[in-house]
Amino acid sequence: MLSAVARYKQLLSSALARYFPRTTAYLRAEREAAQPRKPVRKQSKKKSTGDKKTGSRKAASGKPGPAGIYPAARLKIEDTQVQAMRERVAQAVNAGLIGAPSDEQWTMILCRAPLARIFAGAGSGKSSTLVLRVVFLLCHLEVDPKRLTVISFTNASCHELRERLQRLLSFWQYPHDARQCVRTFHAAMATLAKEHLGNPRWFEQLDDPSDEPDNPLTGGRLRPAQQRLLKQAYQNAYAEDARFRALTHRLLKLPAPEEPPKGKAKAPLDACKLPGEFAALPLFELLHGQIDFAESLGIRLDRLDVKALVCSTRERDFIEAIQRFHQHFSALLQSQGLISFNGAFAQLSERLQSADNGKPGPALLALSHLLIDEFQDISPQIVLWLQAVHRRLHAAGERIGLMAIGDDWQSIYGWRGSSPELFIDFDRHFPCRGRSKSTTLLLGTNYRSIEPVIRDGEKVLAEVHSKQAKSSVAARAMQPGDHGVKLIQRFDLASGLPTLLKEINAQCQHVSQRSNADRTAVLLLSRRNEPLQQVRAQLDKTLPVKALTIHRAKGLQAEVAIILDDCLPVDKHPLRNALYTQCGFFTGSYDQAMQDEARRLAYVAITRGVSRVLWYTRKAQGATQCLAASRPIAQASG
Repeated sequence: MLSAVARYKQLLSSALARYFPRTTAYLRAEREAAQPRKPVRKQSKKKSTGDKKTGSRKAASGKPGPAGIYPAARLKIEDTQVQAMRERVAQAVNAGLIGAPSDEQWTMILCRAPLARIFAGAGSGKSSTLVLRVVFLLCHLEVDPKRLTVISFTNASCHELRERLQRLLSFWQYPHDARQCVRTFHAAMATLAKEHLGNPRWFEQLDDPSDEPDNPLTGGRLRPAQQRLLKQAYQNAYAEDARFRALTHRLLKLPAPEEPPKGKAKAPLDACKLPGEFAALPLFELLHGQIDFAESLGIRLDRLDVKALVCSTRERDFIEAIQRFHQHFSALLQSQGLISFNGAFAQLSERLQSADNGKPGPALLALSHLLIDEFQDISPQIVLWLQAVHRRLHAAGERIGLMAIGDDWQSIYGWRGSSPELFIDFDRHFPCRGRSKSTTLLLGTNYRSIEPVIRDGEKVLAEVHSKQAKSSVAARAMQPGDHGVKLIQRFDLASGLPTLLKEINAQCQHVSQRSNADRTAVLLLSRRNEPLQQVRAQLDKTLPVKALTIHRAKGLQAEVAIILDDCLPVDKHPLRNALYTQCGFFTGSYDQAMQDEARRLAYVAITRGVSRVLWYTRKAQGATQCLAASRPIAQASG
């Protein structure tokens, strides 16, 4: 009997090794969570079995990664602490505050590694598990709340995490208010800026009444005060810089400007269409957008050698115009006591690297133990800032820890400089001391969607170049009438809106008769707002329907997901390709990253659905093309 069990374990380990990285570390962490009284074992020398493509990533930047600073020693956790946590969680489950954690969730909650990476798939209960991890650290390991920060990406997601955390901390009778432990990156950075940069005012918060800086990943168009300031910087650059005037006319395809100008030169406000962008914009807005992208990649524009870039003359002209405009924009911000988020991240990274070994202030100490949600959406700029923060704390003799939670399959902010490669290459950017590696765990059970929805979501990722190999397991049972993606082709919103509205009503009626259905019957999704606005104008407001862009719907769910988008990649973007290569963080081009992101965007849309997904499209192309071959396809009517 014993030999049969041993053989089963060997077969299971071999299967896991084909899918998950650092399987040895994963199984060790799982054993430690289940049997914490066993002594800590030495780090296995067995090589990682992760995605074979990641082996060549070390050469992406042409230079070695940073030296390790994270301790290899496991956290000291007593049997009594683990037992107390398990007993209190059981009481919270009986009280109806939380669901009972699964074994893989317990592995994350009780993880002993000071440096850990958690691949948390769609619908895996990531937020609930993260909150319980924080409760364990604060209430049972007695980590100082002034030395712990949970990073979530938006103020809205922070608010939700704070509410969950407060309910559980109250049940645990925790004596401190730990809600301020939960911050966005930008809020944490802004607090640090008060210590190191003189409490600046933020360009991104002009005309914004909110107190706490939010992540501009979800931001819309520029507000009037921001546009006025950008326009003023543009006018200053045009009036004072002859080279910028010449570049402006060349980019706008206008006749060369008169030199020297008669009187004060007035900058043209013509729109410009940059290849790879969705629409034409006034040149000053377009310049600012590309500055924002370059800085998110960690590029210092004032140190960029334009002549060294591999790109065409037009792209080189545009980047030179960016540099010159950026000089005037930065000077104008400084004259008004303002700073941009990007500028503050860069300044803090450099200042922390050059700081002496004095005692860190409270804002810096609060970042000693970091738990970062949605890690797949960070940018190189954030990586550089995190490295500087923890290296400064390490140099001051402080204990540091980092748990990164995310899902590379749901990385959909590449157009703002984010990339799943930073999560996949985690050990290169955040190395342990010596030869140790981070502990890598998986939350692979999907509690949201039925299996056909999960499998269809995985199908659209088949051609993605940069991804971590894994597979989700469905926990939800199917009911009669459930299905994965149903494709409806030859759909045009202008003529097909009445048919779509009728279908939405039918799906709401179906959900109303379903037991234990999600509170949101239908989630209507599109990549852009325009089609959603057309549907909202005609939709019955009493129906349990939400109409959101796919980006805003990430993290949400509905019984039925209806998608109105082909999720095709944008046109090629030569300028961003040049910047992507220059930053040195990535192995591929920006264009390839956007092709992959279009598939991941489709995956996010599909996995919002619980029991049904309907996809309305003009024709099978892009993400829908790989689904079309395996199913009957309906034709839109009307």
